[in-house]
Amino acid sequence: MALADITMYGADWCGDCRRSKRLLEELDVQVNHIDVEADPSAAAKVQEINGGAKSIPVLVFSDGTHLTEPSDNDLKAKLTSLGII
Repeated sequence: MALADITMYGADWCGDCRRSKRLLEELDVQVNHIDVEADPSAAAKVQEINGGAKSIPVLVFSDGTHLTEPSDNDLKAKLTSLGII
């Protein structure tokens, strides 16, 4: 599994989170998963990143950028641009 400096904020009940997680697993990319339900400070971080919105998943990349609720194609494009896949 490829080790990547990616943090994914999400929750088990979130369909988009499960979809992004499944894609990352299919692409063999390991990320640091943080459950916003279990960690109130993570939920606050999501709101900070999203300008107040609670939208998840939020994926934060090593280049300082982030994607919120990305499509599979957008996530693949970002991973490709970073040389992860």
